[in-house]
Amino acid sequence: MAEDSQRNFRSVYYEKVGFRGVEEKKSLEILLKDDRLDIEKLCTFSQRFPLPSMYRILVWKVLLGIIPPHHESHTLVMKYRMEQYRDVYHALQVIRFIKDSTPQVEVFLRMHQLESGRLPRNLAFPLEPEDEVFLAIAKAMEEVVEDNIDCYWLVSSFVNQLNNKYKDLLPQLPKVLEQYLNVEDNRLLAHLKACSAVSKLPYNLWFKKCFAGCLPESSLQRVWDKVISGSCKILVFVALEILLTFKMKIMALTNTEKIAQFLENIPQDNTDAIVSKAIDLWHKHCGTPVHLV
Repeated sequence: MAEDSQRNFRSVYYEKVGFRGVEEKKSLEILLKDDRLDIEKLCTFSQRFPLPSMYRILVWKVLLGIIPPHHESHTLVMKYRMEQYRDVYHALQVIRFIKDSTPQVEVFLRMHQLESGRLPRNLAFPLEPEDEVFLAIAKAMEEVVEDNIDCYWLVSSFVNQLNNKYKDLLPQLPKVLEQYLNVEDNRLLAHLKACSAVSKLPYNLWFKKCFAGCLPESSLQRVWDKVISGSCKILVFVALEILLTFKMKIMALTNTEKIAQFLENIPQDNTDAIVSKAIDLWHKHCGTPVHLV
């Protein structure tokens, strides 16, 4: 009991002096020391707290199934991943789909297409909408992850998660957003309806691309922590907080296209605060996962 009181005192103290996350980082390090990583506990941690940048890539790789939970297998599995990457890369060079000057994100796209059996017959074929989504996510991921092999597997696995695990949920998010906006600010919703803007909001950017190209990477990765660890609903609350934050600007606009254009290019100076408030809203409406160590 005394230990719990001391722990709580430390947590409050750390938060007051600006070191919020010190205890959380220690908790994550304890989880990462296990011989077999506990996926459920890592998910719970990621849902509740932002991942420290030094551990983010490792946790993402484990949660997306790129490497297994067992520590002793990580090196060997990544060796296989590297070999597979090089084999696919070489195959694309042989059939002249890529060359040395091909942008890295396009290389990732062609590799993903080849591995998923969707490589077009030739380079003249226009990109599909899902290819545009892949490229947007790849461009954002490239800013977060330095290693090309890690980056490819993270992008490919993340996109597969969106297309499989969240396939049925993502189309429902616009309606869910409308419901929560009605709760939080029905006057703003009424304005959007009066402007016929509800159906014209940038849902593709927000929900299909998971805010890639909308939020800077420093803010974006905190959102992706939640998506990768099991909640695509966080996307709704980020969209909701964007609408609430820029309410005055939106209320001053009556043209549907101008509202959509503004929301597609929001100011980048306070996005960290937007994400923090969005996470608070998410916890308020959906509850806070219990953190088990």
